[in-house]
Amino acid sequence: MCSLEKRGRVYVLTLTGDGEHRLNLALIDGLRAALSRVRTEIAAEPRGGFALVTTAEGKFFSNGFDLAWSLAAGSPAGSRKRLEQLVSMFSPVVADLMAMPLPTIAAVNGHAAAAGFMLALSHDYIFMRKDRGVLYMSELELGLSFPGYFLSLMRAKFADPSTLRDVVLRASKFRAAEAVERKIIDAAVETPEATLEAAIRMGEQLAGRKWEGMVYASIRIGAFPELCRAVGLVVEDEEMIKMFNAKL
Repeated sequence: MCSLEKRGRVYVLTLTGDGEHRLNLALIDGLRAALSRVRTEIAAEPRGGFALVTTAEGKFFSNGFDLAWSLAAGSPAGSRKRLEQLVSMFSPVVADLMAMPLPTIAAVNGHAAAAGFMLALSHDYIFMRKDRGVLYMSELELGLSFPGYFLSLMRAKFADPSTLRDVVLRASKFRAAEAVERKIIDAAVETPEATLEAAIRMGEQLAGRKWEGMVYASIRIGAFPELCRAVGLVVEDEEMIKMFNAKL
């Protein structure tokens, strides 16, 4: 359901297949396994010099949680329990991305809705194809509340309060050009292939800076404290002191 390859100093994590890339138990486990593999492989070179690009095949980046699996529980209580399980399991994916010791870029090849939008937003940078696809939070339309960490993520990443309002209280859909204007994403690119290549080029540029991975991660965590607390990711001052003392 996902694959990981290394292109020079850039890891490319791809959600595979032509489906909607619904975030089910298997895909969430696959994402965490891939991110763990990246951390393990780059640990031997703490000086850094790597980047991660996440993309997908087909028309969708990800259409969010696997609601069909939740509804298949057969009762409202069972469906709610299954959805809560997905919400709980996805939180560590956000935490993993926030703690990754390297720059991260999402290359959004198509629709990114609900948790799929949150997956993209968990990266440091977002590139998106401009010829197709929207960013969209569907919870209001579906009659679902937002998980607390979704709201923390959006508050952390949306610079304009009106953007947060339109996303969560109007269920607005944003194509790439408007998403750039709203500063939700960093660039709108002509095609999915060009979007991926642009993301990889940026990854190569960032990897070339050879920033120290743990320092990069700690700065990211410090920059978004509310979000990191919401997903259970907190670096205490004592741990930071120990890390920097070890370098002296």
